[in-house]
Amino acid sequence: MRQARKVLLLVENLSVPSDPRIWHEACALHRYGFQVSIISPMGATKDRETYTCLNGIHIYRYSLPANTTSPLNYLKEFGTALLKTFWLSLKIWQQHDFDIIHAANPPDIFFVLGLFYRLFGKIYIFDQHDLAPELFQAKFQQRMQLLYKLLLWLERCSYRTAQMVITTNESQRRFALQRGGCQCQKVVVVRNGPDLHRFTSCYPDKSLKRGKPHLLVYVGVIGEQDGVDYLLYAINDLVHHHGRHDFTLAIIGDGDRVPTLKTLAHCLNIDEYVYFTGWMAQPDLLRYLATADIGLSPDPSNELNNHSTMIKTMEYMAMGKPVVAFDLPETRHSAQESALYARPNNVAEFAANIAILLDQPLLRAELGAKGRKRVEEMLCWDLQQKKLLVAYEQLSPTCSPALADTAQDLPPSYIR
Repeated sequence: MRQARKVLLLVENLSVPSDPRIWHEACALHRYGFQVSIISPMGATKDRETYTCLNGIHIYRYSLPANTTSPLNYLKEFGTALLKTFWLSLKIWQQHDFDIIHAANPPDIFFVLGLFYRLFGKIYIFDQHDLAPELFQAKFQQRMQLLYKLLLWLERCSYRTAQMVITTNESQRRFALQRGGCQCQKVVVVRNGPDLHRFTSCYPDKSLKRGKPHLLVYVGVIGEQDGVDYLLYAINDLVHHHGRHDFTLAIIGDGDRVPTLKTLAHCLNIDEYVYFTGWMAQPDLLRYLATADIGLSPDPSNELNNHSTMIKTMEYMAMGKPVVAFDLPETRHSAQESALYARPNNVAEFAANIAILLDQPLLRAELGAKGRKRVEEMLCWDLQQKKLLVAYEQLSPTCSPALADTAQDLPPSYIR
């Protein structure tokens, strides 16, 4: 078997390098001697070039229709993405070549390309970031059940086409084994660990508190399934039932729910305590996290979130901040003793836990220190990327001498 040293990564739901997981994976593979190419959509306001080369990594981008909440328009978007990705893959095959296609979801559509390129001896990896059928249910509840069944079929095709499946946690691995019928050795867990080289300490900026003693932060996407509405109701409980006026909340991020949530904040009469910042550059994000007293993860319990690892939770931990979250299985696995947990979807308990931490600076410091230690010892990307590299070595033992050295340094169970 010839050396498999050229990789093509595919992603549809975020642009690159804005997608942190894909960019981390691409940089890790490039550092270990791979030639790496990426196909992604353009971003709404950045990542607009059709081609760029960053850190030696070739990035090709295509345009997509504007975001929509219509299920049928999602099908149009996915069809457009598949056709444009296929066309660009032919271009990359000619100009750079590739031995491995590493395709991220959602959506679960790139197995079609995997089937085509397997005819030419290419290796296909399915990198499952989210459970696409459960994501659809979280967005559209019980509507469009025919589309839900289609998503289950697409997921099953993705599992079966891939020579290797990579998941972000053990919950998703169980889906691959049970719902997908994959063999144990075919499924590898590579968690979404924070890059400690990016999450470094900096000086707090008290102006971000807007005259209040405490700053709360939410960092992430603001969509239907992310629970920011639960967070606003918790703030309402703190202000109008607990009588708390000693904090402000910065909601950092963007998504299709922002206009609705701004209206909700106004209706709840909590405008004075909440502000939306949109996305921001890494130095500005670090200033907010360094200043924050508490990081908030209000993701509600549902069939998607119960099996998902929340990146924002680990970013709070990486910055040494205590967390308040609903008690979801994968959130508890990530944060463990660095968080206070409310019963799933219980707004009153969520608010009460925030109040406890606001009143106890020593407890905040203790939980924050535990979170930082857990990231350093178990969850950081420096450790997680080794699992990725070992997986590549297992899939293609001749792919790189550097990967073989990494594999020898880790016990076989480490990739699980």
